Amino acid sequence: MQLLISLLIIAATAAVVYAIIKTNPNQPKPLPLPTGVPYAPRLPDEAPALHWSDGGHFLVEVMNESRYQATLRALAGEHGDSAAATPYVATLMPDDHNAYENEAVAVFIEGRMVGYLSQKASIKFRELLRRKDAAGRLSTTDAQVRGGALWQGKRLQYVVVLDVERLEK
Repeated sequence: MQLLISLLIIAATAAVVYAIIKTNPNQPKPLPLPTGVPYAPRLPDEAPALHWSDGGHFLVEVMNESRYQATLRALAGEHGDSAAATPYVATLMPDDHNAYENEAVAVFIEGRMVGYLSQKASIKFRELLRRKDAAGRLSTTDAQVRGGALWQGKRLQYVVVLDVERLEK
């Protein structure tokens, strides 16, 4: 008889726990499905909270897609086939409206989108912002546009590198 009561209590407890888990109102909501139109965040009109520098090391590479290559080619200008790097100031914007990644950090140069930090780098960068009491705020750093040289008759991709401390280890 005691065994039957114990099993009933265990079954009732399991049912209650299952019901709580299934009806939890605090579950994260799924991100909206992408629409087929490339998402392009807008840079707000606000002053950057911080300027980052790692002493000219330029160790953080911005992830970019082929759709940013024309912008990077225009920014690189006439450095042509040399290995020169064109210097800029990049604006880093925590992108809370990105449907693909909820911790995204967009990178802009001269008001034009040039790519994103990688997922791991974005998470670490947002932690750095929180530690500086600048969560969600714009910040800047020195940047370089590199690449575009000819190699075996083909033009290499352009990349953007940032002068912030290494964000992926």
